[in-house]
Amino acid sequence: MKVSTVRSDDSIPVIPMLECSGITMSFGGIPVLRGITFTLEPGTVTALAGENGAGKSTLMKIASGQYRPDDGEVRVRGQHLHSGNTQAAYSLGVAIVPQELASIPELMVYENLFIGRELRNNFGVLDRRSMIKAASGYLEDFGLDTDPKTRMGALPVGVRQIIEIIKATNRGARVLLLDEPTSAIAEREVARLARIVRSLRDQGVAILFTTHKMEEIRAMADRVVVLRDGKLVSDTPLADITDDGIVTAMIGRELDQLFPDRPESGADTVLEVDNVVIAQGSEPISFSVKRGEILGLAGLVGAGRTELIECIYGIRKPVSGTVRVSGTPLKAGAPLSSIARKLAIVPEDRKGAGAVLSLSVLDNATLPRIAAFSKFGIIQGRKRRETIGAIMKSMRLKSDGLDQHLENLSGGNQQKVVFGRWLTGQVDALLLDEPTRGVDVGARSEIYRIITELSSAGMAVVMASSDMPEILSLSHRAFVMRELGVVGELDRAQLDCPNVQDTIFRLASGQSAAPVKDTTP
Repeated sequence: MKVSTVRSDDSIPVIPMLECSGITMSFGGIPVLRGITFTLEPGTVTALAGENGAGKSTLMKIASGQYRPDDGEVRVRGQHLHSGNTQAAYSLGVAIVPQELASIPELMVYENLFIGRELRNNFGVLDRRSMIKAASGYLEDFGLDTDPKTRMGALPVGVRQIIEIIKATNRGARVLLLDEPTSAIAEREVARLARIVRSLRDQGVAILFTTHKMEEIRAMADRVVVLRDGKLVSDTPLADITDDGIVTAMIGRELDQLFPDRPESGADTVLEVDNVVIAQGSEPISFSVKRGEILGLAGLVGAGRTELIECIYGIRKPVSGTVRVSGTPLKAGAPLSSIARKLAIVPEDRKGAGAVLSLSVLDNATLPRIAAFSKFGIIQGRKRRETIGAIMKSMRLKSDGLDQHLENLSGGNQQKVVFGRWLTGQVDALLLDEPTRGVDVGARSEIYRIITELSSAGMAVVMASSDMPEILSLSHRAFVMRELGVVGELDRAQLDCPNVQDTIFRLASGQSAAPVKDTTP
């Protein structure tokens, strides 16, 4: 892949690709950025780290011309960027690939690549043949075996993301801003993205990206800039800072123990899954979970973890099988039956299925059990506010109050509201699907605390997670899933063994799994 607009000349002093000087920004009188100053040099990759709400996305939107700061200046290659003007930023060579991709799913790949700069023949008619041919070359340069005539919406998120990068670099982008580029893509697509980032860096492009994952910072970045509460608290070459140092800078304290102590499980069986078949042709799944036990579900993308949780809760109707809570069968495909039988869920898609972002903390926390706060069809305002207020205090929610809309909260605090809403009534069993996806390190520690406290209080927990440390550290035992079935079970002693991650991967990928051996002396 080549970026023809990037030039370097050792005889000329290096001019920073991007300079942010004294950037200050507030929303509704609340400071979001406080005097941020940093530069991006040609041919470097900088990780922008910080907890949710630290100001990372706001800073990127200012640098890309979307927002106008209250104070401060952005310069691109020495030229002043007129803030609030995305076209001015683009013309200077600054491009952003946002977390919510801006591609048009109804159009074909080549149409997305050439949108706004379509090729035309001498008669002014669209030259589709030339655009398709050029698009094929672009895709090949970036290692994508994709038909340029494919509809954009039919492609995986990771491929669409790379196509957005292709579009930016082929329009002359010399500064590339990637906002949470790996939050919604599979592991193999992360590796491909990392290769592309390194290749662009080698051609002189300055890249700034945000992520919550330390392994991705190590794989891609040369330098890490850390924001905390809107302030720049660390700007360090990656070789000069440890992972613990990055985390400490992010949260402002030593993170002595990310995972709390695991409580002992009880003896009584709470949740029973009896011969549940997720889809035609898949193997039946049976297991039980005791009071206070955390059962982890591991596996690769598409293994069936989400499908199993949805079948248990009733979002998805299984082909066959029965689910019982405290001995009482649930009605298949009926979530209301699950709520009535004290089964709760925290879904993977927090924004799409777990919460209503346009509603307040109070309204979101009331949703599952609105009847509990109503009398004769009228909501009891004081009772509701007092109950939800106490619950959110126990969740250690960081907000401006119960009336704040969820869309204005960080991802970790949104997740706390989704957890807390179930504490308005008794819950015997809790289903968690990727409970810390899109949540920063500091908030993860809080969510782990919540999970173990709920387990200690007697809830039976089933937790699906792609984060191996979560499975290994929180679970009393774990299942490994593949092709909508369970292919392995590991007890607590096996989860503590040094080679367990290799065993889990082998099971999940269909390789012959080596036995788990305790190699400690």
